[in-house]
Amino acid sequence: MDLEAIGTLCLILFATALAGHFSARLNFPPVIGQLLIGVVIGPAVLNWVHPGNFVEIFSEIGVVILMFIGGLESDLALLKKYLTPSLLVAVCGMVLPLGGAYLVGQFFGLNHLENMFLGVIFAATSVSISVEVLKNMRQLDTPEGTTILGAAVVDDVLSIIVLSVLVSLAGSKINTDDQLPLWLSLLLQVGFFMVLFAAGRWLVPNLMRLGDKWLVPVSETVMALILCLGAAYLAEKVGLSSAIGAFFAGLAVGQTNYRQKIDRKIEPIGYAAFIPVFFVSVGLNMTFTGLIENFWLFLALTVVGTLTKWLGAGLGAGLAKFNFISSSMIGAGMISRGEMALIIAQLGFNAHLLSTDNYSAVIGAIVVTTLCAPFILRAEIKRL
Repeated sequence: MDLEAIGTLCLILFATALAGHFSARLNFPPVIGQLLIGVVIGPAVLNWVHPGNFVEIFSEIGVVILMFIGGLESDLALLKKYLTPSLLVAVCGMVLPLGGAYLVGQFFGLNHLENMFLGVIFAATSVSISVEVLKNMRQLDTPEGTTILGAAVVDDVLSIIVLSVLVSLAGSKINTDDQLPLWLSLLLQVGFFMVLFAAGRWLVPNLMRLGDKWLVPVSETVMALILCLGAAYLAEKVGLSSAIGAFFAGLAVGQTNYRQKIDRKIEPIGYAAFIPVFFVSVGLNMTFTGLIENFWLFLALTVVGTLTKWLGAGLGAGLAKFNFISSSMIGAGMISRGEMALIIAQLGFNAHLLSTDNYSAVIGAIVVTTLCAPFILRAEIKRL
């Protein structure tokens, strides 16, 4: 790591700590201030910090640790109980944004394939930020919070499948050397979940007991991190998001006797360095260049992307017998696009599914939608 990277990390940690403090003083979740400070110190305003290799690596680790903590603090019995609602929320929460973004693209004269890709981007959900709000307001292990987490996992898997199909239809390869046939990718992903299930039931408890016997400092935490990062790596290798692997690793460790100890020790690791960089990285993708020329497309995607996900996921929750206020809260928890939508946008851009002219408008809409999500979710939790 060079001196510039060290200085950048110092600036990010100072800025996020300060922003989080004042956000909490104003009775908002600290994550809101941390997201906004990313816009301020990034290319959009002060231009002090830029997206780059160092920020991307720290950001990715931040997402992985955040989702691991989310899995660790989740109630598996509740997740099983609310599996059907999670499926309904995920499916309904994808259908409306798919159709809404497609119609927006059609209205602005984009081609059929690009319209479909816009739908895939805004159908994706990334609840890393929602997890932080739910944790902050002690709603993570409620029926609503559990349904949001379960739906996000299903949504992630479905988004990857739809994206894979779309790339295949386009006749493009995101990575011509590594690209596998669609059927083989899906087979690997199914196998991955089967391995995770078996490992969570038999292997993880034994590995945690083994880690407890190691004659090194915080050995259980080291083993938990090995499981977290290993599952995240394997998820990426089979074409899924690393966040999925980390979430299920956290879920598995959470079923062992080490849950409270690991939760207490892993949070300082994440929140001291990696997670703040992730929150800032969302804001760093916001630039005003290109937004002026495509302002109306940006505005339409932001409004439609927010409302269709909120309404669609809320409708799914309503079908699952949640009351109106709970359904609205669940819908609000699914609004955030975050890193999942940014990753899909980047993959599609590389596969020529998104034109350069419209790229800034799409990224801007993703960032603004993500920034709005914690405010909406917080308001809905207060109503509940």
